[in-house]
Formats: sequence, structure tokens, C-alpha cells
Amino acid sequence: MKKKLSVLFFMGLGLVACGTKEDKNETVKVDENSKKVLTVWAWDKNFNVPIMEKAAKIYSEKNSNIEIKVVDNGRDDIEQKIHTSLSANAIKTLPDIVLIEDYAAQKFLTSYPNSFMPLDDIIDYNEFAKYKIPPMTVENKTYGVPFDSGVTGLFYRRDYLKEAGISEERLQNITWQELIEIGKEVKDKTGKQLMADMALHDPGIIRVMMQSAGSWYFNEKGEVDFTKNEALKNAILTVKDLFNSGVVNQASGWGEWVSNFTSGDVATISTGAWIIGSIKTENSQSGKWGVAPIPRLEETKSVNASNLGGSSWYILNKDNKEVAAKFMKSVFAENKEFYNDILTERGAIGTFLPSQTTVAYEASDVFFDNQKVYQEFSKWMKEIPSVNYGVYVREADQAVVSVLKYIVEGQMSVEEGLEKAEAQLKSQIQ
Repeated sequence: MKKKLSVLFFMGLGLVACGTKEDKNETVKVDENSKKVLTVWAWDKNFNVPIMEKAAKIYSEKNSNIEIKVVDNGRDDIEQKIHTSLSANAIKTLPDIVLIEDYAAQKFLTSYPNSFMPLDDIIDYNEFAKYKIPPMTVENKTYGVPFDSGVTGLFYRRDYLKEAGISEERLQNITWQELIEIGKEVKDKTGKQLMADMALHDPGIIRVMMQSAGSWYFNEKGEVDFTKNEALKNAILTVKDLFNSGVVNQASGWGEWVSNFTSGDVATISTGAWIIGSIKTENSQSGKWGVAPIPRLEETKSVNASNLGGSSWYILNKDNKEVAAKFMKSVFAENKEFYNDILTERGAIGTFLPSQTTVAYEASDVFFDNQKVYQEFSKWMKEIPSVNYGVYVREADQAVVSVLKYIVEGQMSVEEGLEKAEAQLKSQIQ
């Protein structure tokens, strides 16, 4: 099926393939005596931007002829600027390196062929978490430099479980249905809700459940896969059970969701490891938290490991691409100590597997009652099923959200809801 741009995502932009066919045998010689300036676009001045600035400093200290400028832009701004420039065949207005969310990568790579540099001959992808590779691969070419992981976990309050008479061992390798039953016990004994969730506005938990089963919104051919998707069906029914069990607070947005656990109103959080920074903002809760594997789906081939979020670096097919590739390989695909440092300084869990033997990953965390939380996450990361996120993740999210409330409230069966959602998505992308 010929890929077409989504009206919602591209906001009316036309699709114009740009660039020229790359000759794999062609190499660009780097003049080591000339000054080269690389520009990088990233978002989040507290995470991605300072991490790239650190990488730039490490590399420039040993390569004085290379200057690396890191520009802070919002994620949505970056995506829109890339679409605008590539649609207008104006690649020169773009940076040499750009950060792209894993969920959005396929849209860029398939919509603008030859605009990004394939890195198969430069990066050893066997040294990265396997699940990161499919989203950056198109027609047997791999383009990205894998970066951070959204490996998920079940964060829990040790003190609430103890008060409810529930052993922490009961949280190991459980199903979502088993978690619901634990939630009922916690609420009965402590008055605390099991968790807060904003699935009716952002179906992140559904993505987590699907990927734990090695499934996604689309099949291997890239076709919409809603009505015959058992993992998606079971995920939605599980969310319905969660919300109707009386142990979940419905959150309308990020701020409300975070306040549920920082205020101590809920006993667990089921999300990506990147939430650790937010958990730790409440110093009074130090020593009271623990983390276990994410629950798995019932009646579906599912594991107790999944992912939510994450991003990777991409090199534009510009004059300095060889210089950029050399920099990215040196730091992001070889330097274990760099990953040790960014975990310690920023809480960034990289997907470069050799780095996960460094001191930072072996360290215990006082906030989590001396649990070696990053060692746990590095283990679960290796178990995350690989899926190709496809081109229209955001549109698929919106289609699911459009019917989820009605399914949860019993106004619509899951079969009827998935039929409507699939029809909505197909109408947008065809």
C-alpha cells in the first residue's frame, strides 16, 4: 500500500521525496585539519540536551577541529520543522543530527527516502537492545543510533503493601488481573487506590500491554490491525477491568497523574523508568519505594517486560554526514563510561548493552530501599519484545481514544469499538 501523509500529523504538508540516491561505495574524506561545525537538534533541557552537550564536550576535547552546537527545540517543533524542510526539498536548513522519538521514526524514514544516512556499516547494532532496531529499519537498511530506553516497571510503595499484609514477592511476574486483586486488598486495608492512569486521554498503558505481547497497532505488512488483534483487544478489556474495579484514579493529564503518586494517594505506578526523576521529587518518600517487573496480559502470549517511549539519533544526508557518524559512533556506540555518567547525572538508561556492566548499573539506590533498580531495568530491557511501530502511531492512539471511554463505560462492546476505531484510522491514512 502506498504510504500517504496523515492530515493530522503533517497539517496539510505535501509529500515530496528529497535527496538523491546514495552510492554505498562512495566515501567522503574528512579533512582533519579543517574546522567542522556540526549542529544537533534535541528537546528537553533537563535531559536530552545536556546529555548531547556532554557527548559533544567529550568528543571535541579529543577532536579540536570539530565544533558541535546543540540547539534546544520542543519535540513537536523539531518534527514540524523536519517535515516542512524535507517537503520543500530544503535539507540544508536542517541540522546534521536530530533526535527523533522512536514512535515517529518510521514516518520520517518512509516519507522522505534518502534524507537520512544509513548506518549499517558504521554502528554495530548487535550491541544495542534488540527492540530498538525495527523502528529505525526500512527495506533492510538501519538509520538510527539507538539512545534511551523506555523500559517499564511496576513501581510500588513498600509501606502500603506492608500495611495491607501483602508480601512484595506477590508482585513478581504477575498478570494485570492479579494486580487488580492486589489493588482491592490494598484499598480495603489502607484506603489507598492501586494506581492512577490517564488511558482515556493517552493510551500509553495500552501500548505497554500490546508490546509485552509482541504486538502493535499494525501487522508485519504495515496494515492496520485492530479487529483481529487479540493483544489489543485484551489490553482494552484489561483497561476496562482496571477502571471498573474501583482501585484506579482517572487522571486527565500529566500533572494530575504525577500528583497522585507524589502526594501518596496511590500504591503503584506502571510506566517507563524515566519516571524515577519525578518519583524522587518527594524526598519524604525515600526508602518507601520498590520496583518489580511490569504485569503481563492474560490469554495472550505476553511477557513481564515492555517499553513506553524512548528516542534515537538520526544523521541527515548532508555534507558533514561522515563527520557526524564518526562522532556518534565514538560516543554513543563505544563509550561505556559516557553511559555510566549520564545514568548517574540524569537518570538516563541507555540501550548500549556493554554499558550496563558499569558501576552505575550495579549501584543500590537509597530512595528505593537500596534496591539495585537500574540493574533490574537493564535485565528487563533485554526481554522487551521487538515490534515495528509503523508510520501512524499517533493517529492510531487517537482512534483508540475515540472509542475507549465508551468501551470502558459499557456503552460499546470491544468488538464494535475496534471496528469503529479501525475505520476511523483507515479513513485518515488512505
